[in-house]
Amino acid sequence: MTLGTIAKESVGWSIGLSILMIIAGILAIVIPPVAGLAVLLVVSWLLMFSGAAHLVLAWHIRAAGGLFWELLLGILYLGVGIYALLHPVAGLASLTLLLAAYLFVEGVLELVLSFRMRPMRGTGWLLFDGVVTLILGILIWRTWPSSTEWVIGTLLGISMLFSGVSRLGISLAARRALADLPLKKAA
Repeated sequence: MTLGTIAKESVGWSIGLSILMIIAGILAIVIPPVAGLAVLLVVSWLLMFSGAAHLVLAWHIRAAGGLFWELLLGILYLGVGIYALLHPVAGLASLTLLLAAYLFVEGVLELVLSFRMRPMRGTGWLLFDGVVTLILGILIWRTWPSSTEWVIGTLLGISMLFSGVSRLGISLAARRALADLPLKKAA
């Protein structure tokens, strides 16, 4: 398999994943309470699995030291995960604030990345995505906690939609660049 073939397949996968991000974003916008609860459910279970992993690790390192701290971490993870499942409103409020921080940091990083990659084709899409994501992070923070029920699904859906559109733009630009390669070689 040649490098050109690998690049063309990668662009195809990137286009497909971009379209899936766009569809997931639209679904999250259309049914935001369901999307918010789905996010809460996934995060809660991940916390509980992480807590269980810490407890298992504590058992295995009991002779080496650190048992107490690993037990505390495991109990903390399990407790937060269980609490979020049992109290979804409080869990969603916490996730909403965490989402605001995540989107703010993601927006800043995408802006930096877009400036670092500026000479490349399609990086305007990354700049656009960074600006939109940064604005979403600020919007979530400003409306917290009054809009907890709908904000995660709606704003995460918007972010996913714009991320999918920007990645699709970059992927299509990469596909055009790959298509131009044989023409440049022949000239």
